Amino acid sequence: MEGDGCGGGCGGGGGGGRRRSPGPALALRGALMAASGGGRLLAAPYREPGDDGLFVFDCINAEKPTLGNQGQDGKQTDKGSDDILAFAFSPSGGYFALTDDNKRLILFCTKPSWECVSIRCVTRRCTSLVITAAEDKILVADKSGDVYSYSITEPQADGKLELGHLSLLLDVALSPDDRYILTADRDEKIRISLTNAPYYIVSFCLGHREFVSKIFVIPNYPDLLLSASGDSTLRLWEYKSGEEVYCCHLSSICGTEAAKTDQKYTVSRITYCCQGAFVAILVDCIPTVYVFQLDAVAKQLVYKQQISLKHKGWDIAFEETGDLWMLQEDSEAPLQLYRPCDGQWKAVTDDRGLQKMTKYLKDNWAVFEGFVGAESYYSNLYKASFEDMDTYLQKKEEKLLQKKKKRQDLQHGANGQTKKMKTEESSL
Repeated sequence: MEGDGCGGGCGGGGGGGRRRSPGPALALRGALMAASGGGRLLAAPYREPGDDGLFVFDCINAEKPTLGNQGQDGKQTDKGSDDILAFAFSPSGGYFALTDDNKRLILFCTKPSWECVSIRCVTRRCTSLVITAAEDKILVADKSGDVYSYSITEPQADGKLELGHLSLLLDVALSPDDRYILTADRDEKIRISLTNAPYYIVSFCLGHREFVSKIFVIPNYPDLLLSASGDSTLRLWEYKSGEEVYCCHLSSICGTEAAKTDQKYTVSRITYCCQGAFVAILVDCIPTVYVFQLDAVAKQLVYKQQISLKHKGWDIAFEETGDLWMLQEDSEAPLQLYRPCDGQWKAVTDDRGLQKMTKYLKDNWAVFEGFVGAESYYSNLYKASFEDMDTYLQKKEEKLLQKKKKRQDLQHGANGQTKKMKTEESSL
């Protein structure tokens, strides 16, 4: 779900006959690139020459949780698929964690080579995860609204409940100094809590009118938070005080699409490059990447460019150098690479890293193809609009009137039959 040019991490999974989930994902950290499709993880040092070094992990072959069909809370659970739901690198790239639809949290050590460290059972299916800057814990947000922490230093230890919301969590983030936990939920709220005392709420960032799909703390401007929502806005916050300092209505920059008054612009991915303070976003179901530049002094986003794709994009990620990678639903060119040149990003085709990783993805395309044309992950998260509610109430009133009329007709028929019987009896 989130990525940045100082490093990246994302979530994925879903499509076809699967439970609806965010889709294939991409992440960069230092010299490493990771991509997921279905239950398969692919990772490699993408800038190193040669075709060796590909790490492949299939969740279907992973050890099943020791609790069998029970979650960490001991309750019976339904069996899920092995689709990867979320993943993230640690800040140094030395660790990597993922969760899947089978409620497993899998931890890897990436140096000197990839190795599975532990497989643990989580309580609920997860929506997002993040690894602390200290690289001692994994924070996992789930569909019941809870955040659990899992130790990295004690990789077999059970999770610890840190905080809870009353609705589904869609994203979790940390401040760069690990002091604050930031959580975003379906009910429009962004909550800021102290990491060492999560029950203490520092602030709420309130203003979105739909679910909050993404949150991202700007790493080189750590007092600023960027958020995105189903209300088609990007907002900038001074999150410790809960003050909104900037709002961008995406409908104003989406070109001809803006003519569709009912069009929704939900940001599905945010990635950031520290060098130049560039922000790139991917909007759900629109084959376009939008690039902004953060003006940290004025506390606003300056729109720079839109990059049109021939196919729907699944994920995006910045390199530290400003190179922008895109994962898309195209079996022939699953990866696209754009490089900054004279203030604009331009497509690159002769990059060895691009050629190397494209080959890996094409060789494993079978795990991605089930997601081509998948439904929007966010479509069922929107609130019923007033128009929809008015239609519902009108239809409900019509049905009540129809039922009332039917009862009256039945009653009238019954009364008529009774009068007829009485007339016949009196004539006898």
